[in-house]
Formats: sequence, structure tokens, C-alpha cells
Amino acid sequence: MQYRRLGSTGLQLSALSFGAWVTFGKQVGRSQARELLALAHDRGVNFFDNAETYNKGVAEELMGDVLADLRFARDSYCVSSKVFFGAVDDPLPTQRGLSRKHVMDACHQALQRLRVDYLDLYFCHRPDPDTPVAETVAAMDTLIRQGKVLYWGTSEWPAEAIHEAHRIAREHHFYAPVVEQPEYNLLHRERVETEYAPLYEAYGMGTTIWSPLSSGLLSGKYNDGVPADSRINQPGYEWLRHSVLGKGSERVDKVRALKPIADELGVGLAPLAIAWCLLNPHVSTVMLGASKTEQLEQNLGALDVLPKIDKAMQERIEKAVA
Repeated sequence: MQYRRLGSTGLQLSALSFGAWVTFGKQVGRSQARELLALAHDRGVNFFDNAETYNKGVAEELMGDVLADLRFARDSYCVSSKVFFGAVDDPLPTQRGLSRKHVMDACHQALQRLRVDYLDLYFCHRPDPDTPVAETVAAMDTLIRQGKVLYWGTSEWPAEAIHEAHRIAREHHFYAPVVEQPEYNLLHRERVETEYAPLYEAYGMGTTIWSPLSSGLLSGKYNDGVPADSRINQPGYEWLRHSVLGKGSERVDKVRALKPIADELGVGLAPLAIAWCLLNPHVSTVMLGASKTEQLEQNLGALDVLPKIDKAMQERIEKAVA
């Protein structure tokens, strides 16, 4: 395993990490979760990502139970949660968003579900137009000073709002966000590479990127149709299916264009796409999602692919997906 600093902080995360989105509590039960987390930790993964909204808190409960059962040393791994959407159906106004109340309540609930004394990372899952940014920054500062959170960050916030959070933190001597969690892959690049570019130099922010395979598309699994057990076939994730495949065959055609390159290198499409994400020096960790140990094994192989991608090969990969 390789380890990278989270931006300008001293925290070192494994270059490949593991997230519970969609899978835990849906495609993955307790025994599978135990196998996946044990495999990941054994291979050097030290960051496990979660959120209050993942299966309405069930994903956090499942991960917490398994982490406790496996008895990993608490100082050998980092765990995160995210706040915004809430953990119940039809949440009341106080059960969602980034108000001081919900940020505090959600943190305490996450600690209980994950069965830990503190969160290593706590993300604001989306910007909240109904809450002043100053209120959210102050709430995060309080949690850090109480020792319940070590680092906080944002997820899919516009750069303008992140700049504002840093301005407020600087003026009031609050802890500022140190990390952003955006989608990033060969088919979704602009925000990480363009919009966020000033943030890396100005504030030393890191990124924990999600969907490196564009929900499986870049693994080639949809080249000949959608498998029945795919995450985009899960009830309630019709929006995800539309996001991945709703633009016709254009995106699938781009993936097919990558296949000859992967074959030439003697690697699978999935580890090739993941390794490409790691070429970006501003990517602190690539979060993997898997429902089977075979998938996780293959994706962890991205580290072996990385040395095979020189500058010329990188240009060929990017030209293939236009």
C-alpha cells in the first residue's frame, strides 16, 4: 500500500480506501462486510468512509459492528461520516441540513452507530442554502475542540463556498475545512482539475475522491448490458442509472475505446481507471466500493498498474475517452 498526506495536514491516508455507499446494508450483509473490511485492512487500507444517509444509517451501524467485531486497533484506521441529508425518511427540518443542531446531533448519532469515540473525518455532504456558512463552520470548530472530530471537510461544495468557509475560519480563528470529497474519474474531471485548482495552493486542501469507476461504468461491466445485481439496478437508485447510462451509448463507447489499452498493458479496465485517478497529485485517496472480495482484490491491484502509466500512456488513455 502507498500512503499520501491529506492535503497539507499530517494525516496519512492509504492511497486506496474503502467506502460503504450503496453496498452496505443493500448488496452487502454482515458476513460480506466482515470479509471486505478484513481484506482491505490486511492490504493496508486505513480509511473507511460512510455517511448518515447511506441506507438511512444502516451502513454506519453495519460498519461499526464489523469494525468492533474485527477488533482493529483504533489507531490503525480512520473512519468518516457525512452530514446533510439526514438518516430518516421524510426528515423534519431539524433532522437534515447543516444547522448547528443537525451537525451536532448527526455527529453524536454517527459516533453511536460506528461505535467509536471520535470521527477522524467529518464531511458536510452538500452545501446548505438555508444555513449560513458561518454557523456550519462554527459547529465544526466546536466538535473539533470537543475532541469528537479530528478533521472536517466538504463534499461537492462549489469552490466559492469553500473560499467563504476559509475566510470565516481565518477571521474567527476557527478550524477550517482541510479536505473536499468530490466525484472524480476519467469521465468526470472538470471540478477537481479546474474549479478546485486554486484551493490546493491557497489552503493546501486534499481530496478523497468517490466514484473512480463512474459507478462501475469504467470497469466495462455495462459494455454488454446491465447485470441484474449491479448497483444501478438497486431500487431507489434509478437516478444513478440515469446518471451513468442516461446519455445513450456515448459513455459506453468511450469505455470500449479503453479496452485495447488495458489489454496492451495486461490489466483490467477497473484497475486502469483507478490508477489513472492516482496520477493526480491532488488526490489524497481513491475510495473504492465493492460488494465482493474478488472486486476489491482486483481494484486494489491499481497500485501495480500505476508504474506502467508513463506520460505517453496517460495521453493515450485520455485521448481514448476524448
